[in-house]
Amino acid sequence: MREVYFIKQNKEKWLGIEQVIQGKIKKNPDDLSSLYINLINDLSFAQTYYPKSNTTVYLNHLSSQIFQKIYKTKRMEENRLFYFFKTEVPMLVYRYRRYLGYAFLFFTLFTLIGILSAVYDKDFANIILGEGYVNQTIENIKKGNAVGVYQSGSTWGSTIGIIFNNIKVGAKLYIYGIFGGVGTLWALLSNSVMLGSFQYFFYDYGALKDSARGIWLHGVFEIFSMVVEAMCGLILGTSILFPRTFSRFDSFKNGFRDSFKIFLSTVPFTICAGIIEGYVTRHALKMPLLLNLVIIFGSMAVIGFYYLIYPSMVNKKLNTKIHDTVL
Repeated sequence: MREVYFIKQNKEKWLGIEQVIQGKIKKNPDDLSSLYINLINDLSFAQTYYPKSNTTVYLNHLSSQIFQKIYKTKRMEENRLFYFFKTEVPMLVYRYRRYLGYAFLFFTLFTLIGILSAVYDKDFANIILGEGYVNQTIENIKKGNAVGVYQSGSTWGSTIGIIFNNIKVGAKLYIYGIFGGVGTLWALLSNSVMLGSFQYFFYDYGALKDSARGIWLHGVFEIFSMVVEAMCGLILGTSILFPRTFSRFDSFKNGFRDSFKIFLSTVPFTICAGIIEGYVTRHALKMPLLLNLVIIFGSMAVIGFYYLIYPSMVNKKLNTKIHDTVL
């Protein structure tokens, strides 16, 4: 059968399955299973006769989507929250992984801009960080306590304030994506330039090592979450600018639904960052260096694994299940 005729023959059925996946058409578990089996037969046929075709890629993607739909409708022993973090979010991160790459690229570029600006303009840190903060930190550095600013206030009061502030910053990075992603990039620029100038400020006063021992205790979770939140804003913006085969409103709904789920996954990391900053960072220079490094690199391993490695593992596992079903 020629591929054009194969597509023409099954196009309406595949579009119907898309509507089921989007939730526009409701199906019971038995009907979903029938759709899945029917789609798997089409995928098997396409893999045999059009192995390198976009049709095969499309059917493989559609199969994974309907498989997840069936998987979610089953009564599972694991609760919904566990499934959300264990499977749903990693699959979404994998699907939109290029946006995470874009977010990291812009973050790196904007941070370098902050560093270079501080290098060539000695007053830049005062403008970005505030003269009062800069003067206070300089005094702390002279006293040999580069992270002294984190030692003010009560532990629980600081923690609550930090958590709410970080969630507010993350929400801006995400919601500003509604302006075609430009708002997200502006918010990311502001925060990244601040980070770059902040780190160079400590380097310029010979306190980079001490500051890193403290700042990155909570900074790993905080900054990585910020990048993921920017990723969510870019997904939201792109869904509006490039609706593809969907109407602009349907594309926005899909983009909002997927990006919001990824955004929610950053909240636990943001809370952990706030707790570490409120309770641990104030003791950074009194801790053994080894403990600092364990917390910093341990945090990096956890959040890096969840967003960079684990999504590929979940996707591979899902595709293996689909492949076994096809066979």
